Amino acid sequence: QVQLVESGGGLVQAGGSLRLSCLASGNIARINDAAWYRQAPGKQRELVAIITSGGRTNYADSVKGRFTISRDNAKNTVTLQMNSLKPEDTAVYYCNADVSAVVRAYYWGKGTLVTVSS
Repeated sequence: QVQLVESGGGLVQAGGSLRLSCLASGNIARINDAAWYRQAPGKQRELVAIITSGGRTNYADSVKGRFTISRDNAKNTVTLQMNSLKPEDTAVYYCNADVSAVVRAYYWGKGTLVTVSS
């Protein structure tokens, strides 16, 4: 059974930084593409950043230049470094990954809450 577990969320003042981690566990052969999404109260879930199996990245315009997605294949982790945080970054952040295990499928974590105070 593959599980994705996010950590690193919390309360931070505007202008501060947080580092989110997503750990994939289970009988995993490989994490393929992986991404971070977020969902603010009353809004739809949106893509924040994506990293391919080859390490290429792409970001939502709202976070370009402030957020960095990275991966450690040996540790089955995907990280989102968030700098210069703004109140509008407040949301539950979810990890999503295409994982090769017994079967290949997309998995979601349960999310971690990020709250940015003004």
